[in-house]
Amino acid sequence: MGKVAIIGVGQSAFVRQYPGSVRELAFEGFKEAMQDAQITTKDIDASVICSAPEYDKQRSPAGVFAEYMGLNPQPTFYVETLCSSSSTGLKLAYSLVESGLHDMVAVVGFQKMSEITSAESQERMGRGADIQWESPFGTMMPAYYAMYARAHMEKYGTTSEDLALIRVKAASYGQLNDRAVYRKPVTFEMFSDPENRMAMPVASPLRTGDCCANADGSSCVIVANEEKAKAFCKKPVWIMGIGAASTAVNMAGRDLFSGLTVAQQAGEQAYKMAGITAKDVDVAEVHDCFTIAEMMAYENLGFAKPGEGKDLIRGKETYKDGSIPVNVDGGLLSKGHPIGATGGSQLRTVVLQLRGEAGDIQVKDPEIGLVHNIGGVGLYGNVTILGR
Repeated sequence: MGKVAIIGVGQSAFVRQYPGSVRELAFEGFKEAMQDAQITTKDIDASVICSAPEYDKQRSPAGVFAEYMGLNPQPTFYVETLCSSSSTGLKLAYSLVESGLHDMVAVVGFQKMSEITSAESQERMGRGADIQWESPFGTMMPAYYAMYARAHMEKYGTTSEDLALIRVKAASYGQLNDRAVYRKPVTFEMFSDPENRMAMPVASPLRTGDCCANADGSSCVIVANEEKAKAFCKKPVWIMGIGAASTAVNMAGRDLFSGLTVAQQAGEQAYKMAGITAKDVDVAEVHDCFTIAEMMAYENLGFAKPGEGKDLIRGKETYKDGSIPVNVDGGLLSKGHPIGATGGSQLRTVVLQLRGEAGDIQVKDPEIGLVHNIGGVGLYGNVTILGR
């Protein structure tokens, strides 16, 4: 098996309302990645386009984007696994390159969530559950994760204050990220002020400050085989391990509510493929759509034992200078969550970290990075391990 590398990364700014078309939005991330890799469209053998189609007005966006980006007549593929679509797209691109079918593949993730109203967006999120047996009851994403938060609190003694600490960390780094949609400071005291928006209830025990925001955005990752990577790139970042898992869509089919089994399983696969353990990871990006999601990720990925994730955030071990820096770009809580673009944005952050190009949020000399990207309410799990 040949080695596969990421040789270029790009991302648009994540914004609440992008003024242009979806193809223009997708092009922003693609253009930056192509410039980063210093290649032309003639070097790209195939493209993988990733989004959650229920938010898209454009049917079959892969064909539209391939034309707009100058990638015809190369083949193009469309991938969807809800919020983890572009991480799944990376897995497909890795497979295409590692198998020898293609030498270089572009993975483009996008979502323009502002094309529909907030109410319509919530309704579509609800349809991420089983439309026959579960979503008719009206449960939305915050309520689903609130159930996990409540179960974690009951089992391990985690508190709302612990979750607030995660948001405070996210905001401290989100202020440094010029691509983030939310760049305002958040203090711990805001959560104890009933008049402050951060403290307002959404789905108990989750408050506004515990939830990420919808956003418009795009991302792009350029994947290449070893020969091309060494020819084009001075600092290739190698894909060491990839894990993926799925589980029952209905909550009634699950037996764990204090963690996500798909994250555990995908993490185990990725660690085994890479030949490492959690202790070898120097920097991580995890899927913090809600503060409880980051807390569970600490434990599901082995950074802490079950129930001890709260000790990491209390001790600031997941800050930039801590033992395991997590989401030092502000995470989804600050960046926003444009569904199809999220995984690619996470990958971009870790690639920049491993290349020593992360600026104000640079972790000291990282050699191994991890990306944890979840689709739906723990329906799909993707873990990618990258090495310098």
